[in-house]
Amino acid sequence: MIRITLDLIFLFLFLVLGMPVLFFLHLWYKDDWMGDLKSCTRKVRWALNIVVKMSGTTIICEGLENVPKDEAVLFVGNHRSYFDIICTHASLDRPAGFVAKAEMSKVPFLRTWMLRIGCLFLDRKDPREGLKTILKAIEHIKKGASVIIYPEGTRNINEDPKELLPFHEGSLKIAQKAGCLIVPMAIYGTDDILEKHFPVVKKQTITLRFGKPFYSKDIPEGHKKKQGAYVRDIITSMIADIEKERVSL
Repeated sequence: MIRITLDLIFLFLFLVLGMPVLFFLHLWYKDDWMGDLKSCTRKVRWALNIVVKMSGTTIICEGLENVPKDEAVLFVGNHRSYFDIICTHASLDRPAGFVAKAEMSKVPFLRTWMLRIGCLFLDRKDPREGLKTILKAIEHIKKGASVIIYPEGTRNINEDPKELLPFHEGSLKIAQKAGCLIVPMAIYGTDDILEKHFPVVKKQTITLRFGKPFYSKDIPEGHKKKQGAYVRDIITSMIADIEKERVSL
């Protein structure tokens, strides 16, 4: 209980007390969207790394060499915990907003910070608004900001971490239309931090692995109509490899 309380207090203070900083940055980078994005991202990454340390989490980050340094990409990952977002943002050295459920846009202060680091809100109940979100994500990538998506659409609570939920095919259209690389991302062990014993936060070692990138156009012909399923299989295989390595230790 102590760790989650400290994490929540720190995050609340950061979100609230950091608002004047956001205002200053807005004035400073008035005509520089990317400059503002990078500056806000650095501050959020600093805060999330503190949350990671306070929670006793150790991140084993692998495969960063697979992530191109000079271009925006679409990160596609599995989703088992709120710590997926925290650990991913704490590990990346670039602006990369994630696509979040629309309900998060109603949280005061959090919404403002999320928008300033390039996050987008997806209304799953409104196809028209969903299309707008996809178009906005494409625009972000073309402007040089990476995007993170969790195509399962919600946190996966299956006991077997290899048993992923079906991927929403529409989310992969972001890479197809933007012409950017897809970077598969496997996250293992984050639900052991909190969700499996909520509200207690426990010390854990988690693995965040980035796979080989590829373009949507290079997906084998037989899988082009089901690109979500194709990427899902890749991530499932990555999770299986991590699990085997953990067992052998």
